[in-house]
This record gives sequence, structure tokens and C-alpha cells, in this order.
Amino acid sequence: MQQTRVDQGLAYYKKFVEHYPDVKNLASADEQEVLRMWQGLGYYSRARNLHFAAKQVVDDFNGVFPDNFKDIKSLKGVGDYTASAIASFAYDLPYAVLDGNAFRVLSRYFNDDTPIDTGLGMKVFKAYAEDVLNKEDPAEFNQAIMEIGAMVCKPKNPDCENCPLSGTCLAFNEGVPTELPVKSKKVKVATRHFHYLICPNNEIQLIKREGKGIWQNMYEFPMLELESKKLKSEVKKIVEEQFSVRLLKKISDEKHILTHQHINATFWEVDQLMKVENIVKTDLDKINDLPLPRLIDRFLENNSDLFR
Repeated sequence: MQQTRVDQGLAYYKKFVEHYPDVKNLASADEQEVLRMWQGLGYYSRARNLHFAAKQVVDDFNGVFPDNFKDIKSLKGVGDYTASAIASFAYDLPYAVLDGNAFRVLSRYFNDDTPIDTGLGMKVFKAYAEDVLNKEDPAEFNQAIMEIGAMVCKPKNPDCENCPLSGTCLAFNEGVPTELPVKSKKVKVATRHFHYLICPNNEIQLIKREGKGIWQNMYEFPMLELESKKLKSEVKKIVEEQFSVRLLKKISDEKHILTHQHINATFWEVDQLMKVENIVKTDLDKINDLPLPRLIDRFLENNSDLFR
């Protein structure tokens, strides 16, 4: 829900808990199946972490979800934010939740321009949050501060006149709320150029994506990644040298936006099936058994006639 609309995420949530009704079902599932259930949401490392954490709950905690901050945080993929949220919401423990909304409210309330994306900033705002936390009702407090940030203390055009904190908010009374919070640096976005090679045929060829990068253990068409944008003649020469197939024509161009990467994907038709290692062969009827990146799934939705 941090990065996905509620109406989209809710459908996945319902499907997920119906398929895995308890932690033991999830822990014993195959990773490929978990990724397929997650397909379309993105952030696939979270699916892998969730799967790994389920195994931890079963193996290390006898199948019972831990009820203290230290053990909750020991689960794979769980950091301070998630551990604090679970500890306060599920067990009413006095831990302050620091999400983007809370950072914004606190930086404005205390009129503090310490960059929030630094180690010092994390310590400063964690101290603020713990200082103002209502330890008698931490769950209600955490939800309230996030709600104020989402609905009142917005990034642009904050509704300061109707904010319940305006009387004691230092940025409202002494500064400029919209100049806070401060970040020390912008996220660098990499642009990547993928060239997918497809031979129209009833038989669909896919390769499992290895390594620690995006889409780990998911399936895509045989692909050539180039460092920069290239002319068709340049791509043609490289493809023919590396794969021993002829590049015929462009099928489509797609742009796929990820948080830290912009992918420019070009889908090419080649004259014959690929002869490369680790090829997986499937067809349209069985392809949904495999986890696919949304980019590949969307291409298949729009170009299914190529494989009939």
C-alpha cells in the first residue's frame, strides 16, 4: 500500500490470503508460485521477503507471529518502519511509526530542516516521534499522524488553516511549511535499453532472469541489453553476431517505469526460434503458470495473435 493504489492492492491481498490461508501454507509454497500470485504488483523483492519471513515464522517461532519489536524486526524485509507499525497496531506497543507523512508533519511542526534522508535526520526525527508519541494509545497516535500528513499537511498546498496542530506548529507560525521536509539528494534514475527477440510461433520461448537485479527468477523473452539507444542497423548487426538469427522488423516500443529505473523496451521479430541455453518453451495456454514481469505480461496481452 506504500506504492500501490488501495483498490488495486486490495484485490491482490484477497487473492493472496485466499490462496495462502495461514503462514504454514505460504512457508511451504514454491517461490515461483508466490511470484506468480504477486505478478502485476511490482516490487518482487517484497514477495520473496514475505515468503522467506513466513518460513522464519514457522521455523523460528513455531508458526506463531512474534509479538515483540525485536523479533518482528528479525523477519526478512522488516525494518524499523514496518516493525513499529506492526508492534503498535497489532500489539499496542509504544513504537512511533516514521513514514513519509510522519516525517513531513514532524519536520514542519518542529520547523527542522535536517535532511530526512540521512542518518542524522533519521535519529533526529525518530527522537521527535518518540517524544510526542502517546504511549497510552500508540496505534491511534500513529494512524493520526499519518492521516494528518496524507489529508492536511500535504506536500503542496497544506491546509494549515484547518490543521489541528497549527496553533503550536513552528513552521506555520515562524517559517514556510512548504519548504519542509528537506532531502539531501535526489534518487538517481537509470535508463536501460532492452531489446527482446521474438519468433512468432505457437511455441513461446522464455528465459528465467537470474542474478540480484530486477525481476529475479521471473521469465522474459530472450533479450539483449545495450548501454544506449541504437539505430536498427546497429541492433541488427549485434543480434546477428550474438544469436545467429536475422532481425526482421520492429513489433513495438514500450516504456516501463520503475522507481529507480526507466526501461525502454523494443520488441523485435526474428526469423527463427532462438538457440540459446536455458530456454523454457511454453504456449499461451500454459504461460500463466510462470511468473512474468508486467512489461512482458502487457506485451502478451496486446500481441497474443503472434503466438496463435
